[in-house]
Amino acid sequence: MVVLATATIPLAQAQSFTVLYSFAGYPTDGAGPGAGLLMDASGNLYGTTSYGGNVNGAKCARSGYAGCGTVFKVNTDGVETPLHNFTGGGDGATPRSSLIMDANGDLYGTTTYGGDTNNCVDTGYAGCGVVFKLSGAKETVLHRFSGGDGAFPQAGVIMDGRGNLYGTTLERGEFNDGVVFKLAGKKETVLHSFTGGKDGGFVTSGLIMDGKGSLYGTAAYGGDLDCDYPGGCGVVFKLAGKELTVLHNFKESPDGDNPYAALLLDAEGNLYGTTRTGGEPYSAGTVFEVSATGKESVLHRFRMNYKVGHDGQLPETVVVRDAQGNLYGTTEEGGPSGGGVVYEITTDGAEKILHDFCTGDCSDGVFPNGLIIDAKGNLYGTAFGGGLNDDGTIFMITPAPSHSD
Repeated sequence: MVVLATATIPLAQAQSFTVLYSFAGYPTDGAGPGAGLLMDASGNLYGTTSYGGNVNGAKCARSGYAGCGTVFKVNTDGVETPLHNFTGGGDGATPRSSLIMDANGDLYGTTTYGGDTNNCVDTGYAGCGVVFKLSGAKETVLHRFSGGDGAFPQAGVIMDGRGNLYGTTLERGEFNDGVVFKLAGKKETVLHSFTGGKDGGFVTSGLIMDGKGSLYGTAAYGGDLDCDYPGGCGVVFKLAGKELTVLHNFKESPDGDNPYAALLLDAEGNLYGTTRTGGEPYSAGTVFEVSATGKESVLHRFRMNYKVGHDGQLPETVVVRDAQGNLYGTTEEGGPSGGGVVYEITTDGAEKILHDFCTGDCSDGVFPNGLIIDAKGNLYGTAFGGGLNDDGTIFMITPAPSHSD
């Protein structure tokens, strides 16, 4: 088992960046964490790796990596424990989702492939993906996608007060553009099949739910087909029961296009998110707000021009918010060193880079994923690559004292 990495890189304004763990790949602890983390009440962290683990199944060989992925736990001492090693068979393969935890401590998530259904063999994997539950080290598959009901979930699931799960799939469904689904026990219901037209398509994001049970999310393509992008620039949608409403159509110029990430909902009903690209003049992506009435405002346009500063590129992850209303997120690439950044958008609209990845030997990680924030304002996240073994990292950013007073 890989030991805790102790390198700490000081940042400006008294912030500090710490690598909590470096993954080692196959056949040990996993590789390529492709999603954010979950923290329990004791401060333990949970997540998934897309590859690695101790099962080098032939059904995962197409990925080019060894291993079918893992679910892991990292305790407060930095000790990592794989809770489940996916085999690429009926239990799933290649999880790219974050996890949720119920009151009993059971974990829930999705795998993008696997499940041993025959309708998605054109991908090179046996199966269209699964929804799973993990009780300790025991995995239960709650649903295996078959194609008609969706395929290839990229994001995790959310849970309502009755224990029902909700999520999205990237493809398939009635029109082959993905679905929103509900899982009551092991019974799946398709709440909406995307058409790829005005309602959107190609859903990579997860969902959020308001107090009335309405669901919100983004679709990366589709929407207003007068958009500069031929397939549509994507939408923000609301789903009440089975009625879908498009709250915003992206236009590429200047509000951005291709929202890949889930949304953040505040107490006033405002939604916050990111677009992967678009947002003139530099077209490196945006951070946006959509009000409760559907009005969109661009909070930040990322720059990919070294003459004016390279502050990040390809923001693909959900933003988080602190008690003061500041927003935090990551970009997959860009920044001064090119490996992505952790950024802050303050309440007055100023952007600050909190960490620039792939400085020096990339031991800090490269290609960061989504963040979580604790009650003290500490940020935790994963990076898909880099680290001591070039298989990804788990990191923490401790804020400046002014943010934690």
